Amino acid sequence: MGGLGIDRATESDVVERVEKGWRDGRGGVIITPNVDIWRMCRSDNECKRLVDAAAIVVADGAPLLWAAALAGDRLPERVTGSGLVETLSAAAARGGRSVYVIGGGEGDTCVRAAQALSHRYPGLRLAGAVAPPFGFDRDSAMLAHVVEEAAMSGADLFLVGLGFPKQDRLAGLIAQRCPSAWALGCGGGIAMAAGDAKRSPGWAQRSGVEWVVRLVQEPRRLSRRYLVDDIPAAVTLLAMSARTRIRRR
Repeated sequence: MGGLGIDRATESDVVERVEKGWRDGRGGVIITPNVDIWRMCRSDNECKRLVDAAAIVVADGAPLLWAAALAGDRLPERVTGSGLVETLSAAAARGGRSVYVIGGGEGDTCVRAAQALSHRYPGLRLAGAVAPPFGFDRDSAMLAHVVEEAAMSGADLFLVGLGFPKQDRLAGLIAQRCPSAWALGCGGGIAMAAGDAKRSPGWAQRSGVEWVVRLVQEPRRLSRRYLVDDIPAAVTLLAMSARTRIRRR
């Protein structure tokens, strides 16, 4: 879609594929692009390489679903990182597997998220939780330490909430060290799991205006991203999809 490959999969399909991977001893990185990530991938080759290298790529964002439909390649549903935090943790609990939580905000957010998930899903084992210091990814020794600590945990599922592309770059490094584990870049999904942030109401998610609710909640942080960057990107993506539909006719 607009140069970005998206798996035609539901959330249940992702869970099923992850569970099969665990049984077969195979893992990988899961990325859930939205229009902001699509925009970055258009202008940054490294960002696009991260998405292209992921084992599973599913659309998190109504504009991507609209664009797919407009181009004549409908996607079955929106699959969010925050939703996968819950469903993959539940799947890990069913199999008696372990989770390792990275990032998610300042302080002990990652620890509280891990504890909350283990309470919601009995059987889920906690392999660890860490909030790397700011700038760790620019220090090769510190980055190597974070990757090594994660790998030594022996976790089956890594939840990485540091924002794209930092989280997905780290997820890729962990996946290289732990080829039988899955690593999900989940953005704000960790804060939501901890109870520090709330998803938008169901009606907003279903109608594709979740971004409006979030903009009202955090205008200072999100105004430029949504109004200056993402709305023009969404219009561009939809226009590209319309041209694709016309060419196919």
